[in-house]
Amino acid sequence: MVEIKKNSATFLAHAGRDPQNQYGFVNVPVVHGSTVIFPDLETFDNKAQKYSYAREGNPTSDALQDVITQMEGGAVTRITPSGLQAACLALMSVASSGKTVLLADCVYEPTRHFANRVLKCMGVTPVYFDPRIGAGISALIDETVCAIYLETPGSVTFELQDLPAIADARGGRDIPILIDNSWASPIFHQPLSLGADIVVHTGSKYFGGHSDLVIGTLTANEKWADSIVSTHHLFGSASSPDDMFLTLRGLKTLRMRMERHSSSALQLAEWLVGQDGVKEVIHPALPSHPDHALFQKYFTGSGSTFAFELEPASRLAVGRMLDMMEIFSIGVSFGGFESLILSPRPGNVRTAVPYGREGNLIRVHVGSEDVADLREDLAEGLKRYNRARN
Repeated sequence: MVEIKKNSATFLAHAGRDPQNQYGFVNVPVVHGSTVIFPDLETFDNKAQKYSYAREGNPTSDALQDVITQMEGGAVTRITPSGLQAACLALMSVASSGKTVLLADCVYEPTRHFANRVLKCMGVTPVYFDPRIGAGISALIDETVCAIYLETPGSVTFELQDLPAIADARGGRDIPILIDNSWASPIFHQPLSLGADIVVHTGSKYFGGHSDLVIGTLTANEKWADSIVSTHHLFGSASSPDDMFLTLRGLKTLRMRMERHSSSALQLAEWLVGQDGVKEVIHPALPSHPDHALFQKYFTGSGSTFAFELEPASRLAVGRMLDMMEIFSIGVSFGGFESLILSPRPGNVRTAVPYGREGNLIRVHVGSEDVADLREDLAEGLKRYNRARN
């Protein structure tokens, strides 16, 4: 029997399909429906058939969950209508009133808002820490801590967290580590094998790959599987069959797309180093990045997004650069075929560690376009920026 490696192009091309039970059709069918019919009362009373109501799952969701679980090396996966809800349900699965959740200061801003508003209302205290704290997190861990939430790297400022060091710092305590792995995807990073317990993804990005769906996933190891299944059930979190189908379709090309994203983004980042007006390029795969050693140790590739800091200038200068881009569009997402550009202001939300940068931050998502064309578009944008700041 041919051995097929997990997350290989071969695995992704065939995972989740079962043509023998799909009337011979290659792809998983899209099952629309809410009500499920029972053949008799005994079956209903004993819950003796696989499906009872669409909210609990159907063949389409089963196929998607199975593929994600295998990709992550987990025990169980649940699908949510958005990546944010995946993060929220993960936190709700482990949070307890009167307890504390430790969160990396670089986490996705909407996740931060959920922690600050909803968790606080539940009596759960969010405490933010320096993403580069590593083993030093042990000083923050006491009897009140019920979970640690990471995002490595942060999707705006790109700090990596030392996941194994943080896992070891728990000292055997029963504290789950939750992690947003959207930047690298399971193709390039395997958090469950490094000490994480629950992994969340905004599948709207790389999993879908075409900017035409909103979906999220959360995957747990054996220890925390029942917790996420129960929370998912209690919240009645059901996703569109069409979005699940599109995600399954997107996964077929995930590896080749990730390899293209990784290569193109790194080429563009290397070119930006030393360009007029560029103060620093912030990409974990560059040797100049403070966390490059962690990247080399725990990642097998990089994502499509990175940032660079421009020399200080007015917001008007940033507008002159971004508003006239020909290929890059202004947008907040990443993972699709089209390249995006954004000028976030992370200093407005950071609390554990001062942001500290004086120049304007630019984040790019590198899509599937030719690198030479993207480079030319950025070069013209930098010229406009430099004219406006001088």
